[in-house]
Amino acid sequence: MSSSGVHTFYADAVLFDMDGTLTDSIAAVEAAWGKVATDLGLDPAYVIAATHGKRAIDNLAHFRPEIKQHEMDDEVRKFEESILFFADAYNLYGNGCRTGLCSEGGISLPTPLESGANTPDLSMTPDSSLPSSRSPSFVTNSSRRPSFATRLTSRLAMSALPEVAVHESPVIEEDGVLSFETAHNYPSTDLKAKSSEVLQHQLEAWQVEAAGVDRSVRILPGVKRLMGSIPEGRYAVATSGAKTYAYGCMTRVGITPPKVTITADDKRLKAGKPAPDPFLLAARELGFSASNCVVFEDSPSGIRAGLASGATVIAVCTSHERSKIEGIGAHYVVENMESVKCGVCKDGRLTFEIQL
Repeated sequence: MSSSGVHTFYADAVLFDMDGTLTDSIAAVEAAWGKVATDLGLDPAYVIAATHGKRAIDNLAHFRPEIKQHEMDDEVRKFEESILFFADAYNLYGNGCRTGLCSEGGISLPTPLESGANTPDLSMTPDSSLPSSRSPSFVTNSSRRPSFATRLTSRLAMSALPEVAVHESPVIEEDGVLSFETAHNYPSTDLKAKSSEVLQHQLEAWQVEAAGVDRSVRILPGVKRLMGSIPEGRYAVATSGAKTYAYGCMTRVGITPPKVTITADDKRLKAGKPAPDPFLLAARELGFSASNCVVFEDSPSGIRAGLASGATVIAVCTSHERSKIEGIGAHYVVENMESVKCGVCKDGRLTFEIQL
């Protein structure tokens, strides 16, 4: 692969990874794994680095071997609900809350007052040498923790959060504009049947901390344009996230999950990334050979999975530094999808132009 110029090639279909490739929810993911680490008495930096790009079911099986097989699906769901709670908390309950947009169960949540105690220390600060697309998301710096903990706890306690609710979810566009659209909200705790008085004492510090930092899911640069240039039925998503997380992330940024969306809890999968199974299944469901497809990936394990499937792999430097991924073997390495254009040939093939 050359280091400069425009490269052109052809393919039948596109297989997208999701998190770190289409969406940026890394802050919420790292916060959720940081909470798992803290609950287990482990170093969050180690757990966050070890889990990136892999299925929650595989990570939970490794770090929580006491989980029985028949309990795993429920544990994965609960974990992914916690990711979405971290992603939504700032806009629903924290300083991102806006009048008319911050209500649950008919209760309006006004802008928090700048008073109250700071959140307790929740974790160690991850080592800056570990791969991350942003500053540590499981914060320990008290200047970034909410000073409105008391009022926030009261608001969270007063809110009746249904197990699965439809609400106007914040959508962060590529240009940073905040808009709202209907999406599914998967709260991390069932608060519906408990009284506010009891909940004020039961709500955990991590929920208060979650509302103090903006970890909203965002769509990555160039994604909307590139996906819009590919005909329907010619692209799929193959992600290490299970359905709760995958569909939750995509809908939050305005991406309609394609008909072929392979999630980690798909029972047809024998293994997750770095095994090629998710991409092989996605290509097969589209009706194409993976060797004639293009894979977009951001993580080392995902890049290896794409290469093992036989696809042409385009690595995006959206969650890892270029030096961490360019030696893995991807056919092309770009900063983000703004460097890639897709068109349709007269014979129906997709044509790709990559600016390197």
